[in-house]
Amino acid sequence: MYTTLISTEQLQTLLTSGQPCLVFDCSFDLTNPQTGEAQYTEAHVPGALYAHLDRHLSAAKDPVSGKAAPGTAASGGRHPLPTREAFAAWLGSVGLTNGTQVVVYDRQGANYCGRLWWMLKWVGHDNVAVLDGGWQAWQAAGGAVQSGPQAQTSTANYVLALACTTLATIETVASRLGHSVGDQAQTLIDARAAPRFRGEVEPLDPVAGHIPGALNRPFAQNIGADGRFKPADQLKAEFLALLGGRDPASVVHHCGSGVSAVPNMLAMEVAGLGRTALFAGSWSEWCNTPDAPIAQG
Repeated sequence: MYTTLISTEQLQTLLTSGQPCLVFDCSFDLTNPQTGEAQYTEAHVPGALYAHLDRHLSAAKDPVSGKAAPGTAASGGRHPLPTREAFAAWLGSVGLTNGTQVVVYDRQGANYCGRLWWMLKWVGHDNVAVLDGGWQAWQAAGGAVQSGPQAQTSTANYVLALACTTLATIETVASRLGHSVGDQAQTLIDARAAPRFRGEVEPLDPVAGHIPGALNRPFAQNIGADGRFKPADQLKAEFLALLGGRDPASVVHHCGSGVSAVPNMLAMEVAGLGRTALFAGSWSEWCNTPDAPIAQG
């Protein structure tokens, strides 16, 4: 069972083993939401399905209000999570069954496929792994390629299970703000680029800055020059240095809208530092909440 990363060689072996396996291409571009699906149609791992960040991995938002309808979202922010029930229904609609090994990949440094990796953990599906190096590594390894739109899939009954990851809400994050010891300890790690974190620029949200006390680790720092995640020992050293003695178990990850935070979470798990929490609403929910404190610099 693969639960964090899977190499191209391991995936090639898995696909020819006869073991139940489902692959998802999650390629996406925030500035052009049609790009990822076009990339998938042009070329993808044979048999892979396409998961669209807005249509499949987020709750639908009203085009006027920009918010999800009441009862349809499990978080706030620009990419609100759908409810666990709605997400499980989509998984069943594309034929996923409980226990099937899932592999996810993208072309953007695990930025978008990490979202699906986390969401599957959230509905209790632990055997999901990110293809290390993504589509580029698959191509470089001479992996087979398929083109064209997604084939018709059969349906299945996907059954919700206990979550194997923690979703932090804005209420829990706010209530623990400033606590550094004891049961309420919380260490926030923000995965946005440093200029956004500092509040020097803000291209997407109405307010610039960060949650007070948060540490900054841009998600791209987890990826080495070869496009793959850095070795576990290197990731461990980097995160421990960032934490500066803080308990790794106290970490809550966030970013702009709960998407690019996941590579940091995955990297900590690869590093052997345990499974941490995700504040999915992230900065986009925080900065739109009245009276939520904001820091800059």
